[in-house]
Amino acid sequence: MPPPALCASSAARLRLLLHQPSTATTTPSALFLRAAAASAALAPARQRLLFSTTGMAAAAGAKASTQPAAGGGVSELIMPHLLNIYGSCATARDFEMYAPNATFEDPLMRAHGVKQIKSAFYTMPTVFGESKIVEYTIKENTTGPGKSQILIDNKQHYKVFGKDVDLESLITPDVEDGKVVRHQDWWDKKPLKNRETVSFPLLGRLAQTSRRGAMLLTHVLMGFGKDPTP
Repeated sequence: MPPPALCASSAARLRLLLHQPSTATTTPSALFLRAAAASAALAPARQRLLFSTTGMAAAAGAKASTQPAAGGGVSELIMPHLLNIYGSCATARDFEMYAPNATFEDPLMRAHGVKQIKSAFYTMPTVFGESKIVEYTIKENTTGPGKSQILIDNKQHYKVFGKDVDLESLITPDVEDGKVVRHQDWWDKKPLKNRETVSFPLLGRLAQTSRRGAMLLTHVLMGFGKDPTP
């Protein structure tokens, strides 16, 4: 654990980021971006929250509505694991739903492989005092033999230094042979910025590169996806 002075300094920087006088701070996405910017300094001090019983209770209490595909039902198998992951109470077993070369991407990071996906989610308790999916609606579409895409329209709740932040998002896991091969999280239900979704392809490429850089830094700081000790 870092010295108390270092923890206090890190906390002060995060408070400053959250309270900068800017109109952008009124949006949930802006709070997420500012909080994540300081997560590296807080990671060692708060990793113990990964197995928070509060997160487990929150995951169990989420309101759900499901529309499975004909002959599907894959969402019923992976949803409990997603609730644990987003509820900051994931264990190594929850990540077994991913294929070895699966990818995860949100506006902050792009992870390649299960180890990096673990790092991306294990860092959440270093930023948020509370995290959970509180409501969700599932629609499951068959896209081919043994393949399906799950659309999870959801509302997430976070607490950052006493601030309640509610975020609507669209989580879109692509599943092949029972394993998640791609997992995207669209904050505010807006497509991720890349070469195909922005007017200027160069800006999209820069956004993708930035997400990869943030992921690689987080991966190092989180011990290369090492599972924490309960």
